Amino acid sequence: MRLLSALYRRFSRLIHEVAKFGTVGAFAYVVQLAATNLFWYGLGTAELAGQVLGTTCATVVAFLGNRFWTFRDRSHSGLVRAYALFFGLNAVGLLIQLVCLWFTVSVLGLDGPLARNIAGNVVGVGLGSLFRFWSYRKWVFRAPSAGAGPPGTGPDTVEGGPSGTVRSS
Repeated sequence: MRLLSALYRRFSRLIHEVAKFGTVGAFAYVVQLAATNLFWYGLGTAELAGQVLGTTCATVVAFLGNRFWTFRDRSHSGLVRAYALFFGLNAVGLLIQLVCLWFTVSVLGLDGPLARNIAGNVVGVGLGSLFRFWSYRKWVFRAPSAGAGPPGTGPDTVEGGPSGTVRSS
């Protein structure tokens, strides 16, 4: 029990960030699913264009949730800079989704609603989300500067040892 308690204390900030990121992501995911399918099947938009438009809608929702809730205690270098960086990194995540969708439709020849949603909205979003979480923490919502508190107490403290503290950023 002591080990679990010690692990929780050591990783509590990361656990809370992952939980908040997941909550924001789940909400944005619902927006993306609804918007993408509306573009595809309600408005007849081509598969890649519909994916781009649906993901763009979700990106706006995700930015607001992550900026003002998940990473609110991290450094904010200005709304315009953070927004541009966020959208740039989301473009990489979107590219991951598009490759998954393109491969499924163009290479495998699977172009039904289930195949599109699994490729772009499950596999693509899953892989893109791993990239997004890592990149948001590293570049968009950076940890407070090293002088903000005693060593080993910052939000990115991952592992302490005899040689000092190792930080994930």
